[in-house]
Amino acid sequence: VQLQASGGGLVPAGGSLQLSCVASGGRLRIIYNAMGWYRQAPGKERELVADITYGGAANYADSVKGRFTISRDSAKKMVYLQMNNLEPEDTAVYYCNLGDTQSTTVTGGIWGQGTLVTVSS
Repeated sequence: VQLQASGGGLVPAGGSLQLSCVASGGRLRIIYNAMGWYRQAPGKERELVADITYGGAANYADSVKGRFTISRDSAKKMVYLQMNNLEPEDTAVYYCNLGDTQSTTVTGGIWGQGTLVTVSS
């Protein structure tokens, strides 16, 4: 299975971006796995941003609640992250993750290559 993330870029504070990630390869059953987004800022550890199960249950980091929305199109093996009201603290490389049927974890699953989000102040 391979994950391809896209949609990063440079945006001013208060702006919006939408990230997309598509999974390719693997067996059909991967559509039942949780998918998520993590990020890693310079000098910091990778952290969960949001993840979502096949059934649509979403989990968000406190720092992004109310500003970011995760969604998925399981038939297309895609997951999205709509990011609104971006802040300079959101600047990081964002990674797509494919977890198990229950959740994603920072230490496991399959990772995409990352897409850079830079928020200017």
